[in-house]
Amino acid sequence: MESSIPAGTNRRINGARLWDSLMAMARIGATPKGGVKRLTLTDTDRQARDLFRNWCEAAGLAVRVDEVGNIFARREGRDPGRPPVLIGSHLDSQPTGGKFDGALGVLAGLEVIRTLDELGIVTEAPIEVVNWTDEEGSRFGHSLLGSGTWAGIFPLEKTYALTDAEGVRVEEALTAIGYRGTVPARPFPADAYFELHIEQGPILEREGKMIGIVTGAQAQVWYDAQILGQEAHAGTTPPSARRDALVALARVVDLVERIMRRRGEEGRGTVGFVQVLPNSRNVIPGEVRCSVEFRHPSAEEVAGMAAEFEAGAAPLVAAAGCRWQLTELFRLPAQPFDPGCIALVREAAARLGLPAREIVSGAGHDACYVARHVPTAMIFTPCRDGLSHNEAESIHPEEAEAGCQVLFEAVLARANRPLP
Repeated sequence: MESSIPAGTNRRINGARLWDSLMAMARIGATPKGGVKRLTLTDTDRQARDLFRNWCEAAGLAVRVDEVGNIFARREGRDPGRPPVLIGSHLDSQPTGGKFDGALGVLAGLEVIRTLDELGIVTEAPIEVVNWTDEEGSRFGHSLLGSGTWAGIFPLEKTYALTDAEGVRVEEALTAIGYRGTVPARPFPADAYFELHIEQGPILEREGKMIGIVTGAQAQVWYDAQILGQEAHAGTTPPSARRDALVALARVVDLVERIMRRRGEEGRGTVGFVQVLPNSRNVIPGEVRCSVEFRHPSAEEVAGMAAEFEAGAAPLVAAAGCRWQLTELFRLPAQPFDPGCIALVREAAARLGLPAREIVSGAGHDACYVARHVPTAMIFTPCRDGLSHNEAESIHPEEAEAGCQVLFEAVLARANRPLP
């Protein structure tokens, strides 16, 4: 594979090796349509963790696992007393996920370590590569679970008690795959955190940019909702007697769509999960459970969308003859990233001659919770057609290489920075 890195450095990561690592990881949980299914804390997640751990130990890294299964692989620096520079992301996926969402950031961190070893570079500060547990939230219903528990957002007891659709608790699942560690899941002194990720949107590709310099993440609010109507015979129940929970949901989904579109291109509103009960073709639905979320770069706009939704949904449900229970799961403020770490990403992209632009993350990432305790920055690479959370998710090898090279330069600069 021909390198895509212009002549801005003689310290090059091995793009072919990075790509080979990505393809090897993608074989774990591979789906017929070319994606991956590695739901968190399942056996396929265990296999991915084991492979990552084996690679780390082969590189001479000291691996530790915390109480919620977050994996930290440490390369010592010249001064082991200095706080480490962290690099990370996640290896779990959506049920029909892509090869690169999360895995790129973890394996790029490993490639940074391998390159430092090949070049014989000893950094002043230690460097740690991190695999965060359950970023996706697709099994236990809470995204960013590992980083959120580590950051103190979710109490460990609450995390352990979460269950999947079969009633399996997080604590049980961690134990079953052998990744319930003993290291406390809480923040420790760290100098910085860098996360490389695919954009999961179309902006970089549309504008012909190779690198996204991520300045922060947009605000979000997530809900769980339950609509209670009445099950009844589909053939014998006239319109006047119907209390159709699915009809009520349809009106709520339309409201979410209208609220989103009133905010223009920056608004986001989604009903992504729906469970219809009893889910029989000859029975009027008596209950619906669903998720609702809103996002926007402005926390004020998210608050406005939430208020508009909460005020508008209840009358729509009542008009369908149903009852409504809405539970707010969490509300994330807009999360700015650290100006100093952002500057290192910007300078690396410029030095390498890579076309770049500043961008706000539309998705939530582990970096959003880590940033509450550690100076943080993210790097985006383009993804084809902006497609993610889809088995067709795709990036070019040279895009992965370019993102990893920027990561390498930024991490090296941070790890070797003079301390006051």
